[in-house]
Amino acid sequence: MSASFGPLTTDVPARLDRLPWLKWHTMIVVALGVTWILDGLEVTIVGALGGALESPAALGLTSAEVGLSASAYVGGAISGALFFGHLTDRWGRKRLFLWTLALYVLATVATGLSWSVASFIAFRFFTGTAIGGEYAAINSAIDELLPARVRGFAALGINGSYWVGTALGALASTVLLDPELFAPWLGWRLAFLLGAVLAAAVVLVRRHVPESPRWLMLHGRHDEALEVVAAAEGQARLEGHALAEVERTLTLAPHPLTFGLVARTLLGKYRGRTVLGLSLMLAQAFFYNAIFFTYALVLTKFFGVAPDRVGIYLLPFAAGNFLGPLLLGRAFDGIGRKAMIVTTYAVSGVLLLGTGVLFQQGLLTAWTQTLCWCVVFFFGSAAASSAYLTVSELFPLEIRALAIALFYAVGTGAGGVAAPALFGALIGTGDPSRVFLGYALGAALMLMAAGVAAVLGVNAERKSLEELSAPLSSR
Repeated sequence: MSASFGPLTTDVPARLDRLPWLKWHTMIVVALGVTWILDGLEVTIVGALGGALESPAALGLTSAEVGLSASAYVGGAISGALFFGHLTDRWGRKRLFLWTLALYVLATVATGLSWSVASFIAFRFFTGTAIGGEYAAINSAIDELLPARVRGFAALGINGSYWVGTALGALASTVLLDPELFAPWLGWRLAFLLGAVLAAAVVLVRRHVPESPRWLMLHGRHDEALEVVAAAEGQARLEGHALAEVERTLTLAPHPLTFGLVARTLLGKYRGRTVLGLSLMLAQAFFYNAIFFTYALVLTKFFGVAPDRVGIYLLPFAAGNFLGPLLLGRAFDGIGRKAMIVTTYAVSGVLLLGTGVLFQQGLLTAWTQTLCWCVVFFFGSAAASSAYLTVSELFPLEIRALAIALFYAVGTGAGGVAAPALFGALIGTGDPSRVFLGYALGAALMLMAAGVAAVLGVNAERKSLEELSAPLSSR
């Protein structure tokens, strides 16, 4: 914390948590939640464009270079999360979620204008950097701006919107890659510009999203924090809501933030939560990336699906992934975080193992395989979204964005890179029994994470962020 001020007693967090759901909250969710739609759009379009990019009429990439561009995107996401995550805690949520979105627009436009293999890979890296930075800034802002009683449902729904982007990417690719509609040199460029146009529109909306009052009060800008809260309360009264009396206050005092203090917080005081966060993030990253990044390979190699038909099978898969967090999200606030995290991780692990057995025995068709994946990831998507919710709400305000970035980087770096490579090699053997071993490993990781959550999970439902972890500068 860089600001210097005397002891400050504030009721800002309690006033934020007592607010009813307002149009103000809806605007925040829409403006910030588009990050996941953009990420899903990016990943899906690039996956669908692989064949088109290899065409001499496009960039003439080799298969290895297409894979390298995907690795560059992941590497950029990890770098962006760590770099911008640190800055988000220092310079504010709003400044960073505007900067990262602007970087995304520039990098995506540049990707669509790529003139060589090297330029394409470089621009993919910077696109990933922007998306990685968005994760830290957006998750921090959402948790800090939404009332505690709906934080779980809203966070899961927003994270699940990734699959709206996936569906949009699948549909867009079938149109933009149609040679009867667009020339091969043009279609793939328009695919990238589509994401840039969407993001540019969102920039206009994000300008109206306020800075987190929690961050403002922490940095000695208490008057600004009060103005943001008062504006929201004014809207609540205009909409006819009665506001409960505020009884909870928080006292803050200057406290220099050092890397030593961060390390002691993560590895000392909150060591159990750190183990929990790493377990959940690593398991879901391997689980997801193993299946999603090799989805097309399984369908084409084992079920004979034509490459230009893969997008059709992707749509129901995306629907299951989106509906899971949406329909199960309220249970995370009602039944409770710990119970639902354990349940979704365990159920998705068991279902993946069962799907692997059916696949190994040759009992599935392309459509029944897709149906199995839809059911598996109905629960798996809620589980993965809950991992992001967990690491964003269980650590102190001063290091919230950095904690999100660290866990995202470790999970993506380990599971996100290793899983596709491992599954790609297993699928390449053409032996269903080998592929089953990969499914079994993914299932085992999810079940192990469920066990960790059963022991170390925190009942965070309907509790204020400050009740879950007091700011490091609080008295």
